[in-house]
Amino acid sequence: MTTPSRTQSRPPRHVSSREPEGPTLIWGSHAVEAALRNPARRVSRAFLTDNAEHRVADVLATRGLKPERILPRDLDRRLGPDTVHQGALVETEPLDEPRLEAMAAAADGKPLVLLDHITDPHNVGAILRSAAVFGCGGVAMTKRHSPPLSGALAKTASGALEHVPVALVQNLARSMAELKGLGFRLIGLDGDGTSDLAEVAWPWQSAIVLGAEGRGLRELTRETCDEVVRIGSDGPLASLNVSNAAAVALHLAQMRRRGQGAG
Repeated sequence: MTTPSRTQSRPPRHVSSREPEGPTLIWGSHAVEAALRNPARRVSRAFLTDNAEHRVADVLATRGLKPERILPRDLDRRLGPDTVHQGALVETEPLDEPRLEAMAAAADGKPLVLLDHITDPHNVGAILRSAAVFGCGGVAMTKRHSPPLSGALAKTASGALEHVPVALVQNLARSMAELKGLGFRLIGLDGDGTSDLAEVAWPWQSAIVLGAEGRGLRELTRETCDEVVRIGSDGPLASLNVSNAAAVALHLAQMRRRGQGAG
């Protein structure tokens, strides 16, 4: 099996998607540059080293934003010595959240991605990056049991947070039912899937549903999917990290879209 398997392991620790009090923090050179270049992102302050400032000098001038010059150790003290900030940090406001129905309407044949209680910001950030590379109509995850849309998630997404719409929903099962009502086919990825992902027909309106590491899809989520599939393996290992599984599925969906267009 090549997607997160369903085991009896301890459920992941709850992480709230609500931002802590104060500004939303985004760090890392690619994430900061993408945030500054996104006209929809409201940035109040920028803390940059000499090298980091040089990289984004043009957009700083366009925004009329004067950065606060810092040394790497200044950010180490603020963010922690293990944070890979690359000498760049901005204080921003969260992006406006799209409504699920509007995001679905704008997908235009690109699949949506639904995340079922994936709390690791690095996994969610990597999924967003794949979504930006291979084409995705948007990502939906719950307001609770999801990581904040900032910090480590934004750094791992490497700028994708500014390009892929993310809808925060109250209840995933209800949102899945709403998408079904709009004509979407819900394809769950799980190591215990009944068929191979390669056999999926990929209709024009589709959504890939992914569960957390170890736990996999929750029972109600699994039951709400139209089909649950696995990624076939042909090597000594039989499982993939959830973000890698997302990349495989999104790439396959992209190839199928291209094939349908060529036909």
